[in-house]
Amino acid sequence: MTQHLQNTDSKNDSKMIQKLIERINDEQIIFNDLKYEALQNDSIVIVVQVHKRITYLRHLIQSLSQAKDISKTLIIFSHDFYDEEINKLVQNIDFCKVMQIFYPYSIQTHPHQFPGTDPQDCDRDISKSDAIKIKCKNAHFPDLYGHYREAKYTQMKNHWWWKLNRIFDELNVTRSLSDMQLLLLEEDYMIAPDFLHILSQMQSLSKRKCSYCNILSLGTYIESTNYDSYNKVEISPWLTSKHNMGMSLNRTTWNDIKSCAKYFCSYDEYNYDWSLQNVNYNCLTNKLFAMIIKSPRVFHIGECGMHHNSENCDPSQAINRIQFVIENAMLSKKFYPKRLKVTKMYDEYESKDNLKPNGGFADLRDQVLCLNMTTFYTF
Repeated sequence: MTQHLQNTDSKNDSKMIQKLIERINDEQIIFNDLKYEALQNDSIVIVVQVHKRITYLRHLIQSLSQAKDISKTLIIFSHDFYDEEINKLVQNIDFCKVMQIFYPYSIQTHPHQFPGTDPQDCDRDISKSDAIKIKCKNAHFPDLYGHYREAKYTQMKNHWWWKLNRIFDELNVTRSLSDMQLLLLEEDYMIAPDFLHILSQMQSLSKRKCSYCNILSLGTYIESTNYDSYNKVEISPWLTSKHNMGMSLNRTTWNDIKSCAKYFCSYDEYNYDWSLQNVNYNCLTNKLFAMIIKSPRVFHIGECGMHHNSENCDPSQAINRIQFVIENAMLSKKFYPKRLKVTKMYDEYESKDNLKPNGGFADLRDQVLCLNMTTFYTF
């Protein structure tokens, strides 16, 4: 149950919140656990990375509630901010099993010390020579572009890495599911009602036609959505610039990625997806290949966020556009195809990202934290 706190943004409450989320993480409560059947060895588990944009989260939950077979899944909400209103929203879900996990190294719980921002840390734009003169804590660790760490950026990558370790290797409910398929969503996504049907079909198709496909992608960044391709998939080397939305992977793929933790954690790149591409290009023996549904079942509705500078933070326009697309597809009977067709296969020479890191993750403390969160657990 939600614990009530006063002024949860204040410094005085940070320790209280820290103790509270430690207890929640230890208890591993599954809401609606007895209401729905037990998970199977090959169940689909959904994880939603949540910050504090509750308006977006409401729309995601509403779209999830309308998905066929959602009652067979477990949805794990992975939070980096404790908020009673968000907790209430999540805990009121009644259409499937639900769990909350809380990233324990957040800015909220460490507001004036690492992994938050220590008052003795170097300012972002100070020169290295000046930083060394004034002896700020991380003076010797500017990034590729001469900037010092910003906690709000490093938190995103470390949270992403922590939640995958937590779900695959630590949670009692998931760590023993050897054939589990994990679908990665974020708070500012919406999904189509047949997304689980499509994901299951993609799993089956990959076993028959693409045994080397180790990423299944349900999203796209293409603005205009043409549902004439509703039952078509492409196979391509995984590209972070195209295939990181609505991404799904299994335990085998995760274990391969986890074995390359150094290439993820020690790479000067604050984006988790570009860091994953570094793992792919420079460490993995079995390269990441994606099967991508051409007509997306996962949509991005975020108008404001880390990479969006729009002054209009009202998501209603994007939501209305996506709802229009979904309604038209339903009327045209473009959902729930009986079978999927492979329309194009790219090889690694046709399709490759130019890997140029964005920096923001050069501080040794962040890299060590990331590595220390890696659970070297062998299933």
